[in-house]
Amino acid sequence: MKQASNTPDWVLSALDERRQQNLMRKTVTLNSPQTPRTSINGQEYTAFCSNDYLGLANHPSLIKALQEGADQYGVGGGSSHLVCGHLSPHQALEEALAEWLGYERVMLFSTGYMANLGVISALANKSRPVVQDKLNHASLIDGAVLAQATLRRYLHADVASAEKLLSKATNKGLLVTDGVFSMDGDIAPLAELSELASRYQWMFMVDDAHGVGCLGDLGRGSLSLAGLDSQSLPILMGTFGKAFGTSGAFVATSHEYAEYLTQFARPYVYTTSMSPAMAHATLTSLNIICSGEGESRRATLAENIAYLRKRLASLPVELMESTTAIQPIVIGDSAKAMQISESLRSLGILCTAIRPPTVPVGSARLRITLSADHSQADLMLLCDSLEQVLTAK
Repeated sequence: MKQASNTPDWVLSALDERRQQNLMRKTVTLNSPQTPRTSINGQEYTAFCSNDYLGLANHPSLIKALQEGADQYGVGGGSSHLVCGHLSPHQALEEALAEWLGYERVMLFSTGYMANLGVISALANKSRPVVQDKLNHASLIDGAVLAQATLRRYLHADVASAEKLLSKATNKGLLVTDGVFSMDGDIAPLAELSELASRYQWMFMVDDAHGVGCLGDLGRGSLSLAGLDSQSLPILMGTFGKAFGTSGAFVATSHEYAEYLTQFARPYVYTTSMSPAMAHATLTSLNIICSGEGESRRATLAENIAYLRKRLASLPVELMESTTAIQPIVIGDSAKAMQISESLRSLGILCTAIRPPTVPVGSARLRITLSADHSQADLMLLCDSLEQVLTAK
């Protein structure tokens, strides 16, 4: 006899509604490293949905560094940075990142989500509002909610819309944008937004999770592309789980902001530090990113992006305007996007359909992401498979 469920009706109703709208999310378990060729339940696929943009997640030097770090410093941080969880690898990584990006200080966080929650909830409040791009990452929105700050969102990448909101605000606050937008792949007008923040005397923060390591001089990201520095972009967040191929995040800023965040950023104060072994491996990743190998990987990634866009230009698809590793194809209907994703999977291509509420209603898409580790044969397989699926009667 089936046991009666004690789950509230509203939970069951919410799940049923998601199923009916083709919006249910499910976890897929990989049985292999994070590489373009991956395995799921013994079936091999060529993956185009990972954020491992430079192909470093399974790099032998990082694996070796992780093992060395664990041998010397152990696996767990053991405590928050402010108690006894700040080890030599953490300090070395912070100093190297600060020098690389040209900032006075860098603070490490366990995840990018926590970094954004920590910074925004500490800097904003009921009397210090937050103005954000309409398509900013959920963590940036949640940071403002956690701060109980007045939140206003300007039209995507629209500087005039942002200025309208700043000009109407009673109090000065925090202007926040992604550097590279995670679902569209386009780049924010950072130079113009920086000038706007300076003119209105607002704090300015950029989440460059999808740009740092991949873009700009020595991989310095959107900051470099826009010609900004630590003065014109005082608060920069970046993550290690994408181009760096490891995990964790950082905030680059001034001594004063860093001291303030050390006192008031609760996700920093009350969280165990990232693994010291991972910090050691991330420093190795940074060295690769800054080296000739890093430059070569960025060049290969750029070539892969150009090839994909050229091939897809002849297909009946809405390929979004993006020069980054994120190359979304807008399908529109969620059920159709799921169907196309499944058809590609039957051809050995792993490319996840992204649906609302992650993206706006009516803009479900295939979020194709490219890596420096994708070969010419991988790209040809993807393009041939897309042509077969998208032009099928």
